[in-house]
Amino acid sequence: MEHIESVVQIALEQAASKVVVVVDDGSTDNTAERAEQAGAHVLRNPKNLGKGASLKRGFEWVCDHGYDAVIVVDGDGQHDPREIQHFLDAYERTHIPILIGNRMADTSGMPLVRKWTNRFMCQVLNRLTKIYVADPPCGFRFYRTDILPFIMSDEQRFAFEFDILIHAAVRRIRVDSVRISTIYRKGRRGSHVAPLRDAWLLFRTVLDHFPDRRAIK
Repeated sequence: MEHIESVVQIALEQAASKVVVVVDDGSTDNTAERAEQAGAHVLRNPKNLGKGASLKRGFEWVCDHGYDAVIVVDGDGQHDPREIQHFLDAYERTHIPILIGNRMADTSGMPLVRKWTNRFMCQVLNRLTKIYVADPPCGFRFYRTDILPFIMSDEQRFAFEFDILIHAAVRRIRVDSVRISTIYRKGRRGSHVAPLRDAWLLFRTVLDHFPDRRAIK
């Protein structure tokens, strides 16, 4: 992963705890070694287990070590770790325990299909769960660790982050958004998450919780 060193280094400059944890999901290159050299504590999965399983392992480590909060940022350069401070400032101001990055305020450079899919997902989530998240698939997030046990998902892959939002809605845990940059580098391979699959995973996850399609009362 070509951006992992800079992501770790910048995150360390921003992190109040000065601890950055990288979960290496069974990579076959030197991602883990480069992350360690940059100053991260690395947790290695013996094989690729999926994003959900990796996030869950990272959350367990953070909780076991007594941290009050965790900020999740992708390691592929899709997010600017300098914006970690935006989440810290928003939490200091609001004390809302779940904050989701929002790239939709400025979508210049965002692929059109991604833009349409994000808006569709936002409408589905809002209609069925009564929570408003402008950018549901965004992986740049803040969680207060004391609420993690109540929103943890059994999903192993990309549906994990969608399912967390449903659990939060069911338990009336407050969720808000934090404006972040939209980063799509020219010539960069697209996200491993396909937009249309994103939409289907969210819709399926919602229906798993609400099979009769009624919204949360």
